[in-house]
Amino acid sequence: MLLPAKSEVARQLRHYRAWERSMLASPTDVTVRTTFEDSGYTLCVLMGKRCAREAADAAERYLRTNPLTHAQERTERTERTERLSPAGHGTPSGAA
Repeated sequence: MLLPAKSEVARQLRHYRAWERSMLASPTDVTVRTTFEDSGYTLCVLMGKRCAREAADAAERYLRTNPLTHAQERTERTERTERLSPAGHGTPSGAA
């Protein structure tokens, strides 16, 4: 599994947080809001998340851990998701 460079994650997270503060200070400024949303999108792509808040949280967790721990956490989450069917119940043996 490829993991992003921690330096790039840190840079993008700083960028996102700076634009978040600017957007909160000037919520009606279209340019600020657009740039904030763009920075959130970049963080989402980098962290593999659909929501900017989730991506920021994931980036903070990633920066606190070593790459092996991060990879193990992602694998565990994926395995839990795969064990559950869309209804939230385990799939019977032999059914798929």
